[in-house]
Amino acid sequence: MKQDYSGQRVVVIGAGLSGLALVRYLVSRGASVALSDQRQSDRITGLDSLDGLLVRYDFGGHDLELFEQADLVAVSPGVPLTCEPLMLAASLHIPLLGEIEIAAAELEAPIIGITGTNGKSTTTSLIGQIMRACGKKVFVGGNIGTPLVEACDELYDVLAVELSSFQLETVRKFHPRFGLLLNLSSDHLDRYPDLHSYYLAKAELFRNMDASDFAILNADDQEVCRLAESIRATKVWFSAQGQDVQGMVREGEQLYWNWNGADITLPLEALQLSGEHNVENAMAAMIPALLQGCPAELAWQAVCKFTGLEHRMQLVRRLNGVDWYNDSKGTNVGSVIKSLAGLSAPVTLIAGGKDKGGDYAPLRSLVEEKVSNLILIGEAAARIAAELSGASEIRMAATMADAVQQAYEVTTAGSAVLLSPACSSFDMFKNFEERGLVFSRLVRQLPEEGDMA
Repeated sequence: MKQDYSGQRVVVIGAGLSGLALVRYLVSRGASVALSDQRQSDRITGLDSLDGLLVRYDFGGHDLELFEQADLVAVSPGVPLTCEPLMLAASLHIPLLGEIEIAAAELEAPIIGITGTNGKSTTTSLIGQIMRACGKKVFVGGNIGTPLVEACDELYDVLAVELSSFQLETVRKFHPRFGLLLNLSSDHLDRYPDLHSYYLAKAELFRNMDASDFAILNADDQEVCRLAESIRATKVWFSAQGQDVQGMVREGEQLYWNWNGADITLPLEALQLSGEHNVENAMAAMIPALLQGCPAELAWQAVCKFTGLEHRMQLVRRLNGVDWYNDSKGTNVGSVIKSLAGLSAPVTLIAGGKDKGGDYAPLRSLVEEKVSNLILIGEAAARIAAELSGASEIRMAATMADAVQQAYEVTTAGSAVLLSPACSSFDMFKNFEERGLVFSRLVRQLPEEGDMA
């Protein structure tokens, strides 16, 4: 049902993609909106999308009086709840709601919420492809591209919504029909005091779900299984390791769906996505469709047509016998582990960026086994070098161009070069997409052996 914010004073904090979408939505619903961001306007992209709207701007810091007088503060996911204006608003019992909570109050179609440390974007995209193949009008967005509030002015059959822990911090009544928890590993310790706090933020996906809803969970992940004990929704499991669970199980080179007496097998040989992590993603993506009665063969055909996302183990170029992979979306250690595991040695690994506070030591065994050259960039370079000292030949690079050139010089035919940073991009780039695009452009500019003087 369409929400009415007439007469309400709303401050939107954070002028990123979600924040700007919130402004447009709230103005259209009658609110008196102020947009607050600590950056100056010349550093904010997309402000022209607000041209013609009656909006008060509060840039270059936060006017605390605005927050004191607000009826509601709409919080962008990049803004921590511990910042001064939000702490002040909370002390005055002013509601702090995120874009997901605000949008979901208006949406009536069933929501499939997808979270986890890794694999969210691929799984969300797969679900969108499956639903379209099954004849459903599906919204695909959330943390992947399109803010959820942009779904409020159209009618959809189903909504596939990628959800970060940051977005889940500000849900209150949000109630998806399906909740997917793909995996849990160390990430975002620059935002959370410890891993437990990060995992609890992920668990907020399930806070309002009950036995009539479905929690789709990774049976092979110990942390997911531990969190599952407190989930009230009906649990449907997937296991790529062949565990005896109710749901989707891998048995050799096929998947077996054994829910409520079903007996369906799906051949893995048809899957175009490579890597064990993508087997898990495919399994998880199939389950909501099967639970809704989508034909298994049609849904699986859609999965098998999917070739992957940009910046996620994307083969950029095969040059002089070397495969160059853009995995810029590998922003945490767990993601890098999955990506390295899918490649044969030797690998030149380009890593580094803005440190997120996690532990790089879990990379050591795979780096020792597979990485011949480790090229480090960004703020985290020195720390990664210290934690992985002796695991591989370590080189420092001042820029991405320097890293690519060094990789070109030291990597021999039959090897691979992998950009998988284990860090966020914000020290050197606007986002992981820009980082991946710069890497890919530099790789495509490298000369063939016959072109060199």
